[in-house]
Parts: sequence; C-alpha cells; structure tokens
Amino acid sequence: MRRRSTSRGTVLPIVLLLAAMILVTASAWLQTSLVAARTTVAARERIQAFHAADSALIRCSRMLSAALPATGSANQEPARWRSKASFEGASAVAMAPFAAWPYAMRAPQCLIEAWARADQSSAASYLVTARGFGAQPQTEAWLQVRIDSTNSGIAQHWRRVVAKPF
Repeated sequence: MRRRSTSRGTVLPIVLLLAAMILVTASAWLQTSLVAARTTVAARERIQAFHAADSALIRCSRMLSAALPATGSANQEPARWRSKASFEGASAVAMAPFAAWPYAMRAPQCLIEAWARADQSSAASYLVTARGFGAQPQTEAWLQVRIDSTNSGIAQHWRRVVAKPF
C-alpha cells in the first residue's frame, strides 16, 4: 500500500503532457493541409486562366485573315494590348471568341493588331494577344503570338506575357 500512495499524482501530468503533444501535432498537420489546399487551388486557378488564354489565342489566330494590310510605324511593336481601354469599357476593341468559359469568372478575350515590319516588306505581320481568367478576379493569364504571313508560308512566334500590362 505504501507504494501506491507515493505514485498516485504522477500519472495525471504524464497523460496531460501526452495529450498536449498530440494536440500540437494535430494542429501542425491541420495547418500544413490548409496551406497545401490553398496552394493547390491557386495552381488550379492559374492553369485554368492559362488554358482559357491559350484557347482564345488559338481561335483568334485561326480567325485572322492574311488579306488584311498591315498598318502602323515600321518595326514598332503594337501597343494597344498594353491599354486597359482595349479590353474593358465602351471603347474596347478586344473580342470574346467564346460566349463563356467553364469555371471562369469571365470568357477569355483576344485582340488582333496589325504589325508593319520594315525588315519584311513582302510579309504581313499581326500580334494576337489573348487574356484568360480563372474563377477568382485576380487570376489572369496573358499570351501572345506574332503571325508572319509571307509568300513562302505562315510563321508563328509564341510568347507568354509574364505580368499584367495594366
């Protein structure tokens, strides 16, 4: 009986310490899973916007007619795609090649600009800019393709716009 009375108060602190350790570990796992879930959603949003912009770019490139004459100053890249007014508002000249896009807040847009190039007098060049959206308002992807049409054929030069231009 004497042994029991001396060890009577040691079990409770050990159990409380183990419970606290389990609680801290579970909390850390929960926090890690929340961060992973947010990262996954953000990646899905960027991929959604990229595919919307890519599809709009392909469709607008196909819609582009090589018969249109190129205008503008020689060798200077068109700059209307950098203007917010070209994509939004009453004076917007960008078109939506699709009526809607699944899981996106808006349908993708594209803008076709003629590009006069001094180094290729017999070629007609165009800059096609596409903008795709994700489900969140801040998620956008911008893609561009320069299409050069010459007597020998059509060449496409693709590029991704890293940052939103406006």
